[in-house]
Amino acid sequence: MATWKAFEDEAGDLAAAIRGRFEAEKTHVLATVRRDGSPRVSGSEVGFHGPDLSFGSMLGARKARDLQRDGRCAIHAHPGEGGDAKVAGVAVELSGSEKAAHTTGDEPPGDFHAFRLELTEAVLTAVEGDELIVTLWRPGEGVREFRRR
Repeated sequence: MATWKAFEDEAGDLAAAIRGRFEAEKTHVLATVRRDGSPRVSGSEVGFHGPDLSFGSMLGARKARDLQRDGRCAIHAHPGEGGDAKVAGVAVELSGSEKAAHTTGDEPPGDFHAFRLELTEAVLTAVEGDELIVTLWRPGEGVREFRRR
């Protein structure tokens, strides 16, 4: 697993393209694992704070409970120009001074959950001409590109 900063250090161009997709829109789709193992999708906003990609949740929300029980998750950037971006990894809940360092002022009123993502992979999918191009990064494995017609 890796921080967002480690991703940028290993694969700067891909990290910039994926970050651009996340910054282009406010809301994205977070996938978590329910208690019974089935998927749950929820809307979420992300931010880039220090070395981390982080996101939050209203206090006690089901997605937060999912992540507290099983941190595995994926976040799909709102689709648009520049490709289809996804990141996956393990959410780590923040508290105390670490949570305060990730606070932006855009959080819901009252208390909230804050998480940072330890990345296991990042993917950018784009169409060029008649080809689908999938660019994949995993920590320590570098960037791989797959082309499909």
